[in-house]
Amino acid sequence: MKGQASQHYSYSTYADPKTADSFDARRFGGPIGELIAAEQARVLAEFAGPFERRTVLDVGTGTGRAAFLLARGGALVTGVDASEEMLRVARARAAQEHAAVNFLVGDAHTLQFPDRSFDVVVCLRVVMHSPEWKAVIGELCRTAKSLVILDYPSSRSVARLQSSARRVLHALSINTEPYRVFPDRAIESELAEHGFRVRSLHRQFVLPIGFHKLFGSPRMTQAVERILNRLGLLRLFGSPVTLVAERCVRS
Repeated sequence: MKGQASQHYSYSTYADPKTADSFDARRFGGPIGELIAAEQARVLAEFAGPFERRTVLDVGTGTGRAAFLLARGGALVTGVDASEEMLRVARARAAQEHAAVNFLVGDAHTLQFPDRSFDVVVCLRVVMHSPEWKAVIGELCRTAKSLVILDYPSSRSVARLQSSARRVLHALSINTEPYRVFPDRAIESELAEHGFRVRSLHRQFVLPIGFHKLFGSPRMTQAVERILNRLGLLRLFGSPVTLVAERCVRS
């Protein structure tokens, strides 16, 4: 993006080399981070189906974690990100793992690909930070032939409280990453505007990820979340939400 929007924290934060170098450890480090990564891989495989020889675009690829998961499944993956520093880390990992992923600099708001260029378009942990989230969803739908997979924090979850707190701290110039939460209907409505309907969705946790990381016990996390799910709370308050949407036949 150009102009004032390019100064948004989502650009400046990830342009920092130290942030890029520490990103995977902060997001997926420790036993709970590993649990989250494993669940992400499972959900991607379930939603996208067989990856073999399918073309996939990973938007906001960051250090390439999702892109590598898809490539290992046989997908032909292109990963785009606005941060050269995040892509530096992704390319280094690709070289170490001998992963055939094509990493390119690109902005989620204005993807430089023709319409319906990819079988599947994936976008994780991006919409919540985007300055113009509707434009991002429009681009995901435009470039996808059949499926869009994205995630977002639910406005019905405790993430709403954290989001509000972070926005206040950010307004006070305290170094933090504010983010947006969404009602399900807002995301579904925007997808529908571009000819896509939600086929399936997955809600991850009732309790915040930070709470689970505080204890660092996957066994306890799974036990507690299982109980909350049986009480019907996951369906009501689970977050983040990952969904797969398919292009309607007539669109």
